Amino acid sequence: MTQVLSPYFFPMENVIQDYIWGSRTSISELLGIQNPDNQHQAEIWMGAHPNGCSKIKNGGGTQLLSDFINQNKSAVLTTETSEKYGELPYLFKVLAAGEALSVQVHPSKEQAVAGFAKEEKAGISRTAANRNYKDPNHKPELVYALTPYLAMNGFREFDQTIALFKKVNITAIEYLLCAFDAAPNSAGLEAFFSAILSLQEEVKERAVNELLEYANANKDDPLFALIGDLAEQHPGDIGLFSPLMLNVITLQPGEAMFLYACTPHAYLKGTGLEIMANSDNVLRAGLTPKYIDVEELVACTKFEAIPFDTLQFTPEEKEGGEYYAIPVDDFKFALFESADDLSISVQSAEILIALDADLTLTHSNGESVTIAKGESVFIPAYAKQYQLTSKGRVARAFN
Repeated sequence: MTQVLSPYFFPMENVIQDYIWGSRTSISELLGIQNPDNQHQAEIWMGAHPNGCSKIKNGGGTQLLSDFINQNKSAVLTTETSEKYGELPYLFKVLAAGEALSVQVHPSKEQAVAGFAKEEKAGISRTAANRNYKDPNHKPELVYALTPYLAMNGFREFDQTIALFKKVNITAIEYLLCAFDAAPNSAGLEAFFSAILSLQEEVKERAVNELLEYANANKDDPLFALIGDLAEQHPGDIGLFSPLMLNVITLQPGEAMFLYACTPHAYLKGTGLEIMANSDNVLRAGLTPKYIDVEELVACTKFEAIPFDTLQFTPEEKEGGEYYAIPVDDFKFALFESADDLSISVQSAEILIALDADLTLTHSNGESVTIAKGESVFIPAYAKQYQLTSKGRVARAFN
């Protein structure tokens, strides 16, 4: 390509999703984004996903980011990314949970491709309540905490789960626990997890009531206080058993963790950055009034324990920032703090968000842009390099 491509910096206008679980105050308090109508501000979407595509400021007007990318995918994304993904391969978010999100699993790439094709062939509308696969992609995620961030991630060690259920002593499901205790392995967990999710009517009601009776009598224990809080948000929900089966973790501000495909997890409270593959596939397992397909969920779940001390991701300090070793190709994530004219090499399409202070970007051709705290900017791959200056933290999404 012979023509000179410019500009290099595109300030973004992003969609704020008003899901009912979203905080009304956190995003405005942290990032200075106003909320005059006191709406639920659940997620800021930064990217080109069709359910909430960002706009970029370009030539005195605005343009959908997806339209800009489609004008010249090879230049904006790189030829390699364009050929492999055909689109911006990640979605970057600010997520502010005032209440718990559903317990969920995201399928692997292979499962998503097969499941999507199967539901397309069956003629299930992509907006149908019983639709499992919205697209043929996986959805691994990384979350970086901006406030204390309470979540569940992965199955507990098997003996720990058995000990917790024995402690609560739920007679309605004693037979299920006995079977798991006799086979404390992946197959045993799969049978136990599936049976819990499949409890119906009287037995389910008795089991949940016994759990809450114990939780209410043991509110001084943070785990059972959490179950009590979740019960107020989701009365009678089968997902109330999840904290006994899943690791419960609170990330402190500045800490991060990765959520693998096929791993049950839930975000419960707090605000963080989230970067993920560009997908909307969710298989639910509780804490929700929405459709739960137990058979498909179980088929897409790895029944393996994840040791608690392996959950947190530690970044590598290099090139003036903190870089996280993301185990997928769809996205990368880095953080810079108090950068002064830091030189960044560009090898993909990038999104930067200023977390604490103004962010100034300059290019060797003389182009410069300054955005305020809470604002973001898109940088196409053809920019090649830029200089970054900010007195606060800047988060970088790329691939």
